[in-house]
Amino acid sequence: QVQVVESGGGSVQAGGSLRLSCVFSGYIRANYCMSWFRQEPGQRREGVANIDSDGTTTYVESVKGRFTISKDNTKNTLYLQMNNLKPEDTGMYLCATGRCNGAASSWSWGQGTQVTVSS
Repeated sequence: QVQVVESGGGSVQAGGSLRLSCVFSGYIRANYCMSWFRQEPGQRREGVANIDSDGTTTYVESVKGRFTISKDNTKNTLYLQMNNLKPEDTGMYLCATGRCNGAASSWSWGQGTQVTVSS
């Protein structure tokens, strides 16, 4: 089982930036996807950004142009650079990895890192 640990969250004012990191330990298949999700209490988990094994990236519409997902395969680390943050970006950010077409329940998940954006 892959272990996943996120870091880099914090509290910032609107317009600020944060860089989240996610370290994976264990065996990760070369064809796996890696993703960032966010969730607020009582709300549905939302996919924020995904990066395929070939480096193709996708984003939810609300973060396009502001967030950038990247990975360093040599360090087994996934990043999410978040610029021009807005209060609606507030939430627990979780990263995960698994088969790209696999069910979320089959993926390996971290515990999350909290991001709070104040207006």
